Amino acid sequence: CTGNGICKCRVCECFPNFTGSACDCSLDTAPCMASNGQICNGRGTCECGTCNCTDPKFQGPTCEMCQTCVGVCAEHKDCVQCRAFDKGEKKETCSQECMHFNMTRVESRDKLPQPGQPDPLSHCKEKDVDDCWFYFTYSVNSNGEANVHVVE
Repeated sequence: CTGNGICKCRVCECFPNFTGSACDCSLDTAPCMASNGQICNGRGTCECGTCNCTDPKFQGPTCEMCQTCVGVCAEHKDCVQCRAFDKGEKKETCSQECMHFNMTRVESRDKLPQPGQPDPLSHCKEKDVDDCWFYFTYSVNSNGEANVHVVE
């Protein structure tokens, strides 16, 4: 009974929070909790402690990854541009619209945070209003605070 129940007459009697013929299916939904507080990001079902994504665009352990969606890079590009370089479409409204993240400037691309840190991290390469590339990372920590690192 995979250590989650007691075998009686060749049948597993599962402990609370476990089910299945071998008590190998956890009823705990905590591993399915997305960062927005929804089970499987509202785009799947939690089965045996694992998300089964029902929306085919979404993947990952909590159905939060979407390769074809407008990404965090495009979504935050204008705010990063006005905060870091004082230009772009939101230059005039920057202080009202773009204060939702902490920003840190770094000298070069190799000083940007690298994958492998505990917070999900997006590496971004976007074009500014002058048709120049700029680079930044976007991450959200466990407290829900957004952090941007941008190359000067």
